[in-house]
Amino acid sequence: MLPMAFIPAHKKSMYLSEGDIIIAIHGNTLLLQQNTLASAAALDCLAQPKYQLQIGQLESQAVHMAVWDVSTPLPDELTPIDLRASFDVIGETLWALAGRAFQIATFYRTHQFCGVCGEATQPLEHEAACECTACGHRVWPRVSPAVMVLIQRGREMLLARSPHFREGMYSAIAGFVEPGESLEQCAHREVLEEVGVTITNLRWFESQSWAFPHSLMLAFFADYVAGEIVCQPDEIEDARWFSPDDLPPLLPGPASIAYRLLQAGLKKNP
Repeated sequence: MLPMAFIPAHKKSMYLSEGDIIIAIHGNTLLLQQNTLASAAALDCLAQPKYQLQIGQLESQAVHMAVWDVSTPLPDELTPIDLRASFDVIGETLWALAGRAFQIATFYRTHQFCGVCGEATQPLEHEAACECTACGHRVWPRVSPAVMVLIQRGREMLLARSPHFREGMYSAIAGFVEPGESLEQCAHREVLEEVGVTITNLRWFESQSWAFPHSLMLAFFADYVAGEIVCQPDEIEDARWFSPDDLPPLLPGPASIAYRLLQAGLKKNP
């Protein structure tokens, strides 16, 4: 998550300076230089970025986002890397800042035209928003809330795997909030839909902004009430009860709230 000392901002930046934190985005990848964020000097040889903004301040350092099209040639000293994979390289703080930049970049890329009249939009200078050049319709970055639930039955945890997961990986139940639905309603509905069981004693854990591409993950613990596991077709490939002594071969990575939720569950049920 973003550091408490981080102050959000949104304004055009004319220059990238040494000492600044620069989130350089090339297409849909992050640019690194020798296993750290690219420096202003290394980026100076590239063409003019499509977008260049100051997106915040971290103590004495300005945080900038610079975005280039994927067709922009790169020098050998710059390496493109997937945002997920960069966590283990740049660490949690810089990864969280990069996540903010990627969500803003995704917003601009997907809102170049008005959803009302179809005309071109124009990014506003002092806030993360786009305004239609014809009808004036204004839009802001989308945030999609999703609920995650770790279901407990004594020492056991109910974990499931999506067909999209890496081989052998299991995680907590999760799903997006429907229009008009509360977080609590979503938790009960998703659990029943995906694995066929009912729950009670829903307890808040924590949340995480998840830049893939614009989610806000909200995690809970819950206790099992009744029902046999029935996997939802096309959504859940397998679901089982696991004890702390017999966990699946692969759990979510440490960058995710799912990892912290599962680790917290294991501490409560050693």
